[in-house]
Amino acid sequence: MKTITRAALATLLSLFAAQAAAAQAMTVYKTPWCGCCEDWTQAMARAGYEVTTHDIEDLTMVKKQAGVSPEMEGCHTASLDLGSRTYVLEGHVPLQAIEKLMAELPDNRGLATPGMPSGSLGMGEDEDARYDVYAFTGRQSDAPVVYYEAGRD
Repeated sequence: MKTITRAALATLLSLFAAQAAAAQAMTVYKTPWCGCCEDWTQAMARAGYEVTTHDIEDLTMVKKQAGVSPEMEGCHTASLDLGSRTYVLEGHVPLQAIEKLMAELPDNRGLATPGMPSGSLGMGEDEDARYDVYAFTGRQSDAPVVYYEAGRD
């Protein structure tokens, strides 16, 4: 039996990870005129997610149904279907935070990048940009907690 080199193993693992991401369905709700939302959506598609987009002029009900509190709101709302569970992604959540979410599968409703942080994915994409990504439960009694620190992790 032949042994697999570390390089070959790393290649296989990255292929499996890419296939896992490609199998993930993501639905994005955004306004039809927002360029940064479109940039974020295209970045998700390039990363291998199967993206369906819904252009809606008023996202208020989408955000409310997703359990996104006003202080956590970004400019678009997405759902990430992982088969066994679905997470909400609010605003310009970076790929690294989504990868962490998929690896850990925490018991929360989703992740939020409130506002429109300069340098975030879709907002100029600066790898040194510093902003926080929060985990939230969707329950008003639970305060969001920092889940990922962009530019520091």
